[in-house]
Amino acid sequence: MHKTIVMLVVIGVGFVHGKAQRVLDETHLKCSYIYTSLKDTISRTQKDDLLYLQIGKNLSKCYSYYTYQSDSLSSTKDGIETSRQLFKKAMAETKGVPQGGFPYKRMRTCVYKNYPQGKMTVTDGISSQDYIYEDVLNAQNWYVLDSIKTILDYTCQKAKCDFRGRQWTAWFSTEIPISDGPWKFSGLPGLIMEAYDKGRQYHFLINGLENVKREKIVFSKSNTGNKKFEKTNRKDFLKAWKRYLMDINGYIKLETGIDLGGKTSQKVMQYDLIELDYK
Repeated sequence: MHKTIVMLVVIGVGFVHGKAQRVLDETHLKCSYIYTSLKDTISRTQKDDLLYLQIGKNLSKCYSYYTYQSDSLSSTKDGIETSRQLFKKAMAETKGVPQGGFPYKRMRTCVYKNYPQGKMTVTDGISSQDYIYEDVLNAQNWYVLDSIKTILDYTCQKAKCDFRGRQWTAWFSTEIPISDGPWKFSGLPGLIMEAYDKGRQYHFLINGLENVKREKIVFSKSNTGNKKFEKTNRKDFLKAWKRYLMDINGYIKLETGIDLGGKTSQKVMQYDLIELDYK
């Protein structure tokens, strides 16, 4: 018999920020996605992340579990010490070159769909500053194809779109009739289970679903620098993010006056942003 819900299984510990946060909604369906992206398009080195999509009655929130875990630990003295011990353990196990096994920030983007109503709010960060901007909800113009495949025992249908400089393929299931998905994706007659761009530089794949009760969807506070979001717009943020990637040392020196030394521009220029229409 077909399973309506596949239970979410995640190895890790949940942490809660010490300060109260603004409650936006209550989760009724929680999805997790494995998110991979190419750190460098020349060497093809890959970054990985685990995204949570909390779907409530009126809105949804998509964010990185690992970034949330890192921020939560750094918000208390005990958490900072726990993080320090985990880092020391990872250093010892990998002979000074830790690849994982300790909490650290990954994707800093938080996407709030239908917040405010009919729109999208996005928070993100560059170096020691967090930003907030408004975006368009249901911005993808999908066209649905006849191709079918199964993901987590759900029958999924194929869809494609051109979105902000990339050609995207998505697989969605009308067996979960929720028009949502990872990151900024939505607008199909079912939950998006998988999405990837041409060349698979960016790839989202669902790995768990869970019906939940009494889990609040909160608006995450800034946990970096001055602890405040600077208001911007999407294209200005992307331009600043690209400048940072092209010359991290120069960006930090301009921001803080600290010269880290070394040249980083040659390598990071090979890294393309997920949205390319800022150019």
